[in-house]
Amino acid sequence: MTELDLKIKDEFPVLKNRNIVYLDNAATSQKPKSVIDAVKRYYEYDNANPMRGLYELSIDATKDYEKARQTVADFIHAKKKEEIVFTRNATESLNLIAYSYGMHFLRNGDEIIISIMEHHSNLLPWQIVAKNTGAVVKYLECNEEGEIFPEQLEKMMTKRTRMVCLTQISNLFGRENDIKAFAEVAHRHGAVFVCDGAQSVPHIPVDVQDLDVDFLAFSGHKMYGPMGIGALYGKEELLEQMPPFLYGGEMIEYVTRCGATYAQVPHKFEAGTVNAGGAVGLAEAISFINSYGFDIITQREDELTKLAFTEMQSIPHVEIIGSKDYKEHHGIITFVVEGVHPHDVATIFDAHHVAVRAGHHCVQPLHTHLHKMSTTRMSLGFYNNEEDVTAFLEVLKGLRKEMGYGE
Repeated sequence: MTELDLKIKDEFPVLKNRNIVYLDNAATSQKPKSVIDAVKRYYEYDNANPMRGLYELSIDATKDYEKARQTVADFIHAKKKEEIVFTRNATESLNLIAYSYGMHFLRNGDEIIISIMEHHSNLLPWQIVAKNTGAVVKYLECNEEGEIFPEQLEKMMTKRTRMVCLTQISNLFGRENDIKAFAEVAHRHGAVFVCDGAQSVPHIPVDVQDLDVDFLAFSGHKMYGPMGIGALYGKEELLEQMPPFLYGGEMIEYVTRCGATYAQVPHKFEAGTVNAGGAVGLAEAISFINSYGFDIITQREDELTKLAFTEMQSIPHVEIIGSKDYKEHHGIITFVVEGVHPHDVATIFDAHHVAVRAGHHCVQPLHTHLHKMSTTRMSLGFYNNEEDVTAFLEVLKGLRKEMGYGE
């Protein structure tokens, strides 16, 4: 283990306090002590209801909350912090788009194009929108390596296409889609482009202005931040057109017996008492990522992906799902072991203190498309190291034998 490995591992209390090789980062990441301390410090020194009090403590809480919003805006290169709406997670962000934009601006016969590889969070809301508005959901199909191409989207676009929704990095394949190219196709045909950044924002630089996405959703808990906090980026002109998602305190300007006028963007989408502690924790997680930089983060994750991928290719009865090139996996390697159910695979790994995920990974239509009932997934974070990958490979090599097979 290198000096850098030790330094990074030392930042994460769970990895010090538990005997575990944690390889389920696509589901959620562990939290560094700096993030835990930032949340603790907020509740110990600045806790009050933001934007509601004229006393010093509430003013300080408001400053903390809005400073966090600016930190998020800077991180993804939004034009201004008002284009950042705090939510609970990427799921809520995508539902906000579906209900506040989709339900109000889509009509009978309009088309929503989504890829077959979308997480249920970027699929189910659009099915509900279609059901309630009469719109139609169309699927952009991928090949066995997880590839989709802008040319495919071009052929699918019609005069009725209103929305295109696509993940930047697939949580099953780990493959990065060319979001800028897909967004250009969508916009040329007058459609709104929605990007699910849950798997990309923690691992690669994301510039929403360069990509020219209309919306981007992501979660704090996958990027070393707390659970229960996420963000929605939306172009200001679109957010201003959209009605509120939830109604109640703080999202209003004036209320009468007959109605109300709503607060300005982004506050009209943040009804009720906000998760200020979570926002502070997310801002600290971004500072933590910036302290190492994506050059180091992506290099470490790519090297570990290559090590795991290369060895897995030589293990009999193991099939890797997706590309045959490790560079297309971005720290996510999904696989099946011949003759062993993925739940049994995960259980055996757990017996050896290695955490991997088994199931359909909230992409059930994709599994059906690939003719797989379920799979096992190992996913890396930059705090993982060669020892973690070696431990994973040793279990995988002996797994079928533990299940009673001769090899």
